[in-house]
Amino acid sequence: MTFLDKDGDYMAKDIINKVVMAKKASIELANLSERIKNIALEAMAEAIDKERQAILDANSKDLEYAMELKNKGKLTQALVDRLKVSNSKIDEMIAGIRDVIKLTDPVGDTISTLELDRDLILYQVSCPIGLIGVIFESRPDVVPQVMSLCLKSGNATIFKGGSEAGESNRTIFQILLKAIESTSGMPEGAFQLMETREEVMDLLNLDTYIDLLIPRGSNEFVKFIQNNTKIPVLGHTSGVCHIYVDEYANLDTALKVCFDSKVQYPAACNAIETLLVNRKIADSFLLKMAEIYIKAGVKLRCDNESYILLASRGFSPLEKATEEDWSLEYNDLTLSIKLVDSIKEAIDHINKFGSHHTDGIITENSSRRKEFIGLVDSSSVMVNASTRFADGYRYGKGAEVGISTNKIHSRGPVGMEGLLIYKYILLGKGHVVSNYAGNNAKPYTHMKLDIKFRDFN
Repeated sequence: MTFLDKDGDYMAKDIINKVVMAKKASIELANLSERIKNIALEAMAEAIDKERQAILDANSKDLEYAMELKNKGKLTQALVDRLKVSNSKIDEMIAGIRDVIKLTDPVGDTISTLELDRDLILYQVSCPIGLIGVIFESRPDVVPQVMSLCLKSGNATIFKGGSEAGESNRTIFQILLKAIESTSGMPEGAFQLMETREEVMDLLNLDTYIDLLIPRGSNEFVKFIQNNTKIPVLGHTSGVCHIYVDEYANLDTALKVCFDSKVQYPAACNAIETLLVNRKIADSFLLKMAEIYIKAGVKLRCDNESYILLASRGFSPLEKATEEDWSLEYNDLTLSIKLVDSIKEAIDHINKFGSHHTDGIITENSSRRKEFIGLVDSSSVMVNASTRFADGYRYGKGAEVGISTNKIHSRGPVGMEGLLIYKYILLGKGHVVSNYAGNNAKPYTHMKLDIKFRDFN
């Protein structure tokens, strides 16, 4: 079997074999019982726990290599931070897998049941998408997160991580794969790992086999994936997130939430990059907030008015924000600040410069809250809460395959529901369309029924 990419070059046989094997296994995986899938998931969790030292050793090699790349200017500090694996991070991997076990098996759920006529019943039933390709930078914890969700939802998966996390990805993947394939009833080849740069381009050309791509990485990385494949892509290109502190804000709440949203983990895509402050509370709020940020090492890039205010009170260091800053995802301890006259100005700024990822408001005014929720066009909108909550695990999804700013199929933190589609199943007793067409055509009843396909089956 040979395949050509879009430039007419031959793809490597090994890549094709892996993809074909995974596609074939996806059919078997889609039909596994919940019991077998949960046994495999528990085996994954136990294996990660047992082999944690091997994971830490592999990760230390990657970190050493990553620091070399950073020193050469080839890797950002944000990616280095995302690469780090610790014992607490391994505990989170294990907890995430076990949370997926607790989730109800979604495969075969009845979405709707409609009687077309007597004894002619149409079921809309959930089913796996098929073969998922996951391409990601840094973050080795993507492997257990996505593998557990894909396994529970019955989707075969091909992983391609960045070279900076090669040792970690390979070690974690092999540990998990051994646990899965040692489980009786699990199909062979449903999960594959690809490791070379060339394999990425080959994957992007395999739209015949791969049903969905999930990229996780920098803006440039995700845009590259989106622009170079015919395969549907689920994801977001950037996390330019905001908090607007309204004139009716509780200032203690604002200080706490704004600090957490930036400092708790600044490399995350749901950390804020711009703070919008109502001009009426600039003196009472921004002076305190700026002091807290500067003590935490946050670099402040201020619009002209906030710069004058803070500089006049002796705050340093400060930088003046440029127009470009409003669209930047820093992924670091850097924050843009802008004073606004009204909630409308704040909303307009967010919708213009934001990435429709996660944005929040601090206010005690119910009408302001309603206005912000209704008019901010983002996949997650927070009220008096940190933007850092925008996460699949924190949203109770067990884990997440990524965060989507798309408006088709899935939006926001995407858990198992984003890995499902549906099929229609029509059960009849010799019914034919000719009886429902032409003269004397029988009418359809089109009556909704409270019947589950599993009950019939």
